Amino acid sequence: MAPLLTVRLQLLCLRAIGFLIGLIGQAARVFGGQKFDSKTTGPVTEPLLLLSGVQLAKMIRQRKVKCIDVVQAYINRIKDVNQMVNGIVKHRFEAARKEALAVDQRLEEMQEDEAILEKQWPLLGVPLTVKESFQLQGMPNSSGLVSRRDAISDTDATVVALLKKAGAIPLGITNCSELCMWYESSNNLYGRSNNPYNLQHIVGGSSGGEGCTLAAACSVIGVGSDIGGSIRMPAFFNGIFGHMPSPGVVPNKGQFPMAGEAQEQFLCTGPMCRYAEDLIPMLKVMAGPGITKLKLDTKVHLKHVKFYWMEHDGGSVLISKVDQDLIQAQKKVVDHLETILGASVQHVKLKQMKYSFQLWITMMSATTPDGKKPPKFADLLGDHGKSINPLWELIKWCFGVSIYTIPSIGLALLEEKLRYNSEKYNKYKKVGESLYKDLLEILGDDGVFLYPSHPTVAPKHHVPLARPFNFAYTGVFNVLGLPVTQCPLGLNTKGLPLGIQVVAGPFNDHLTLAVAQYLEKSFGGWVCPGKL
Repeated sequence: MAPLLTVRLQLLCLRAIGFLIGLIGQAARVFGGQKFDSKTTGPVTEPLLLLSGVQLAKMIRQRKVKCIDVVQAYINRIKDVNQMVNGIVKHRFEAARKEALAVDQRLEEMQEDEAILEKQWPLLGVPLTVKESFQLQGMPNSSGLVSRRDAISDTDATVVALLKKAGAIPLGITNCSELCMWYESSNNLYGRSNNPYNLQHIVGGSSGGEGCTLAAACSVIGVGSDIGGSIRMPAFFNGIFGHMPSPGVVPNKGQFPMAGEAQEQFLCTGPMCRYAEDLIPMLKVMAGPGITKLKLDTKVHLKHVKFYWMEHDGGSVLISKVDQDLIQAQKKVVDHLETILGASVQHVKLKQMKYSFQLWITMMSATTPDGKKPPKFADLLGDHGKSINPLWELIKWCFGVSIYTIPSIGLALLEEKLRYNSEKYNKYKKVGESLYKDLLEILGDDGVFLYPSHPTVAPKHHVPLARPFNFAYTGVFNVLGLPVTQCPLGLNTKGLPLGIQVVAGPFNDHLTLAVAQYLEKSFGGWVCPGKL
């Protein structure tokens, strides 16, 4: 059989297997879930909840608002709507109140002017939420794994410690997919998170609890991680901003699970927030010493930035076609950049993009220079104990007695099929190198690339099981090691968020972040769910 035909048949088989698993997952709907009278969360009525982190910190430093009032406003909002979205899975309200009162007392006693305070505590008093897979002292750190239900962090992840040192006050931890390896945030420890724009739709993963918490105005800034789109998909589905920094800038230490040694270079920790102006201050804090690799204080003149765009991946047989409303939203951005901003905008066709899923799998198949293979997902599910038997777990799941979710069981079943042998690995590694070279040539140090964040808007619960490879629209940029900012672009006619990815060359994060602020001003940014 011709090699090309063999590859296509294998890809179609993988898609068929994913579809069958999807049918099983969608059948789970008959068991129901919590029902709500409303399809969306209620609108925000407290003005403090509609201010950015930068604005809140400034008002607190200027003694125009008390930190305890800000924190209490967020606690009240969480109590009102978190039961609907299930974003925050463990709170620390009493500790947050004490920390807020301590900020107010410190400000009463201190004589320093605002500039000194801003330099020392740029996020003073700003409410923060943290993805559960990150260590937050005194909080669970299970990544949704039932066997780790009693795992409590005795320290903070590096980025959490940096944010706290900058004055941010954690309110709690947020839901994720089991072991952070799926794009619907649901697990058997905390349950399922729901989209605040329509509770019947997903929040994305694996930082999905963070995404819906921010979108529902239960927090203003948050911490996420991304190895295949785990910041950007939730940010897109929930209509907020999310930034995947250039690799090696923000420390990943303090997460569970950590990527394999060869894969860690593709894992990025980054900021998630409702307002674009919070991205740079957050990134400066989260990066710590790594901030010297970036040029965040460089003034960006967007008229001189070169824009490039593609409306889809070129037609992968594994991935859904891009929704027309997403294509139209992208074209509105392109037209605006050309006619209003007067920028150079060019349509490009990168034929390698249709192999995005294969390129991501190639990265996940990578071994270390000394030949060490990445850990098996079945081993991770056993939490460094005995590897699980995925077929047996599937049987148990059918009878409702498995402690694992169907996406995790499906991945454990398929992982050997998904891992490439040396021939395929070398083939797609060359494709990835070719794509990287082409993109670098196009982007240089003054270009950005506009690309869909996902083929569809937020799907209904369980639907991703029938479309398991759609994450490739984000995952490809992990492979390439390029900085990406997901930007919201309002809502479609059904009230679900639209958005776009803005990509730049290595360590040119300042370009994507500048574009994010411009798009927010031009297209409105985050839209409050349930807005009257």
